Amino acid sequence: MPRPVRKRTIYQKPDCTFFAAEGSQKETVQLTLDELEALRLMDEVGLDQAGCALRMHVGRSTFQNILNGARKKVAGALVHGRDIEIYGGQVEVSDDAELGCCTFALRTLDRVGGISQREEKEMKLAVTYDPKNGEIFQHFGRTEYFKVYDLADGKVQKSEVCSTQGQGHGALVGVLQQLGAEAVICGGIGGGAQEGLKKAGIAFYGGCSGQADQAVADFLADKLQYQEDIQCDHHGDHHEGDCHH
Repeated sequence: MPRPVRKRTIYQKPDCTFFAAEGSQKETVQLTLDELEALRLMDEVGLDQAGCALRMHVGRSTFQNILNGARKKVAGALVHGRDIEIYGGQVEVSDDAELGCCTFALRTLDRVGGISQREEKEMKLAVTYDPKNGEIFQHFGRTEYFKVYDLADGKVQKSEVCSTQGQGHGALVGVLQQLGAEAVICGGIGGGAQEGLKKAGIAFYGGCSGQADQAVADFLADKLQYQEDIQCDHHGDHHEGDCHH
């Protein structure tokens, strides 16, 4: 049985949902709301792939697939003279307009004379951390430490290891909020924790392993390997019912 598609976050609904090609008798092209959002973030706002994916709460490859599909539809409609109707898609609308604009990402966009100039911005990135070996701790809900990195200008400015004070599972979302983390790199993470992070506006990169410092370096280089649809696989050894790693 295929997994249900995770809802994509959008921040604006279109002012106009139908564009008519004069005299067209051809089949109308459907552009979904998440496809429109992908076009808006990348082509109008001017964010990079990582920033767009972060806002829509999808992986970068998923975002690129959404964007490619949207561009192909729009190009086909323009070339062949077809109407475009915007509706549908697996989406949820965020009420945080600021988050959907240009303030919550590694980069913002300033336009000067029509030329895009990107400027690196600061952010905090947390990693579930095992201080014994410096690696990414593999159970989000049971991590005793986060290593928090202050990022700016594409580099790590400083880092510190922070204790979770014995808190676990859903409470860890609150810990990350208190630390000011905007994203977290982790190993296994269950659906409950994923939803909590999503509601808190904290991006997550699950299914990662290896040295924490290297993962952050890969993140900065836009080559972090992670699993977009990571699922918890630690049922039965420490709790019952739904997994909240």
